[in-house]
Amino acid sequence: MANLMDATSLQQFEELLKNNSKSLTVVHFHAPWAPQCSQMNEVMAELAKEHKHTMFVKLEAEAVPEVSEKYEITSVPTFLFFKGGEKIDRSDGAHAPELTNKVQRLGSGGGGAARAGDVPKEDLNERLKRLINAAPCMLFMKGSPQEPRCGFSRQTVQILKDHNVQYSSFDILSDEEVRQGIKTYSNWPTYPQVYVNGELIGGLDIVKELVESGELENTFPKSDSLENRCSSVFTLLTRVFVNTQAAKCGFSRQILEIMNSTGVEYGTFDILGDEEVRQGLRTYSNWPTYPQLYVKGELIGGLDIVKVKCIKVGENYILCL
Repeated sequence: MANLMDATSLQQFEELLKNNSKSLTVVHFHAPWAPQCSQMNEVMAELAKEHKHTMFVKLEAEAVPEVSEKYEITSVPTFLFFKGGEKIDRSDGAHAPELTNKVQRLGSGGGGAARAGDVPKEDLNERLKRLINAAPCMLFMKGSPQEPRCGFSRQTVQILKDHNVQYSSFDILSDEEVRQGIKTYSNWPTYPQVYVNGELIGGLDIVKELVESGELENTFPKSDSLENRCSSVFTLLTRVFVNTQAAKCGFSRQILEIMNSTGVEYGTFDILGDEEVRQGLRTYSNWPTYPQLYVKGELIGGLDIVKVKCIKVGENYILCL
């Protein structure tokens, strides 16, 4: 795959950054002994298929210590994001949803790193408007829902989760232009900021007021049809168990062997039999590869995550193969 490569030396790494300076480069610092890295390499391969203009680079952290020391890599897996030859973001750990979000967000511009003053005000306003309307409910926060980077953002995420609100988010720490620009655009100086259908709702205090008044349920949008469809699949699978003998890939076969060895009941869904679910489930759970294991409606992960976490046997297992 042309946009998925290995860097085995400092010189090769620097050349890759230089040659791909006009678009996003994602570098995975990995180690062959870490099973989490194998899982994230699989995720990267899937992302490379979907994001043809983004360069994905695998670099063995201990084999190229000059690069690892320069960017303070202390654990694997770690992902660095580059534009214009400069590091613009970082993600530590095996967090496929966070990696997917950042690739989608940082790669969408297709150009070099944003610099203050590079974009005319009118163009910035159009970009902010597009971001605000990217989903029926948009949360502009510090960090990601998986790893909030301030207490106010963490509280807001928890409220949205507790009330089953479907939303998308934008990490304002990853883009200084958006961070400063949206304050003026919406005349709201602090973060987090919550928007519904393109209109500013407010920050954490306003969200809390909506909870206390009972208005939150009527203010935020309902789940879309795709999410309802995926949820229906989950509900069906807790009741119907299908033939699991014909797994069509090695990863699916291995996870079936693990599940069968536990003796628990579980249902399966063949994603090759329904293209809508196959594509939709990636967005629904923000996890781009298969197989996927869910327990009581919550995503656990893929094969390597199951192996690493040594999940305790329970009920209502759902496998999407």
